[in-house]
Amino acid sequence: MKDIIDFLFRVCHICDMPSETAKTGLSHELIGSSPAIRRVLELITKVSRSDSTVLILGESGTGKELVAKTIHASSRRADKPFIAVNCGAIPTELLESELFGHEKGAFTGAVALRIGRFELADSGTIFLDEIGEMPPILQVKLLRVLQEKAFERIGGTKTVRTDVRIIAATNKNLEDAVKDGTFREDLFYRLNVIPIDIPPLRERPEDIPLLSDFFLRRQASRFEREPLKLSPEVQEVFASYAWPGNVRELENTLERLMVLSDNDTVTPYDLPEKITGKRLPVIPDAADPDSNPFVEGIDLNAALEEYERRLIQHALKLFNGVKSQSAKYLNINRTTLIEKMKRLGL
Repeated sequence: MKDIIDFLFRVCHICDMPSETAKTGLSHELIGSSPAIRRVLELITKVSRSDSTVLILGESGTGKELVAKTIHASSRRADKPFIAVNCGAIPTELLESELFGHEKGAFTGAVALRIGRFELADSGTIFLDEIGEMPPILQVKLLRVLQEKAFERIGGTKTVRTDVRIIAATNKNLEDAVKDGTFREDLFYRLNVIPIDIPPLRERPEDIPLLSDFFLRRQASRFEREPLKLSPEVQEVFASYAWPGNVRELENTLERLMVLSDNDTVTPYDLPEKITGKRLPVIPDAADPDSNPFVEGIDLNAALEEYERRLIQHALKLFNGVKSQSAKYLNINRTTLIEKMKRLGL
């Protein structure tokens, strides 16, 4: 696994690519060995050879923009612009101008000619994220671009022609939107030439260890410290958690642990209650009977094991991992320390 992580860590820095509007790194990677991710990667390889329109489907945080960037970077348009537009983040009254531009004097405040994203993306790729949020009036204009590769700026009469590959993405069910009348059926079929469905993280738990190792390695480089290690118990928690925010939530969780953790190994006690699903017990103050908030009792074995783990981690950190000195500090034999470390997954 280490060789795979080293390779992906190098690839991460190679794959980061600038857009016309800003230089943005990839927030999360299409990493995994699960059958679901392998199918996605196979589809990406095939569609990259063509200029066909692609519709990327998936929940928030699964990596839809990353898939679009990967398709663009692997295509014959790789050296041309990649322009991303979040259709759900731009107010309706501004979205048309953002996409198609406007002429000077087209409306109040239009003091100069504005070039839209479709013109900026000429010969390259435009990525229309959250396409399901596009208002019906603009769906008509987008349909024309798909059919004729032409449009007019707001307030203009000159037809602007553009050679752009369109990749769209949504976390909505567009077929339901078509039935509801909020999304044009003809536009849906124009966009849905090649659908790519990215599975949520909860459906590929076998990819979590590989993703975790990758993110911890990258964050360690960023924060100039050694990568954290996840205890076996944490890996079990990660595998059973639903990850509603998908890969983005996993990455953010690991970054928070990297910043806040004082130990080299993450235990369930370091995780937020949202992920563990329960409040883990603390060791109460014996001198204060009211200090224990767990009126229903605690798991004594679990609490003692966690206390033992933290003492050993403290000793190892204090003596830079030298087991003989750590064992002497803890008043146990070196072999006993090694046995305990194995049992605790240290």
